[in-house]
Amino acid sequence: MYEFPLTGAQKSHLRGLGQTLEARLKIGKSGLTPEFLAEFQKLLRADELVKLRFLAAERAERAALCEKIADEGRCVCVGAVGHTALFYRQHPEPKARKVTLP
Repeated sequence: MYEFPLTGAQKSHLRGLGQTLEARLKIGKSGLTPEFLAEFQKLLRADELVKLRFLAAERAERAALCEKIADEGRCVCVGAVGHTALFYRQHPEPKARKVTLP
């Protein structure tokens, strides 16, 4: 599991930024495919903060999917509400970072 310690204030800040984002990826009936994970990695590298939308998952499945996505994507699930979830992974290069944490 990817461990990136975030404080409560940092998570709150990221959730605030995520409210203005559009869902960049959607997860349908096919679930976590290699193509989905490749696109997810590409978006995390480019934007650091990615919003997903679950189309076909039930409530109990969404929590398990969020955990699996965070594990596979080596990122942190910042929050999940309803059919959307927000993931964050800090860019390794300080100059390339788009999101500044408080």
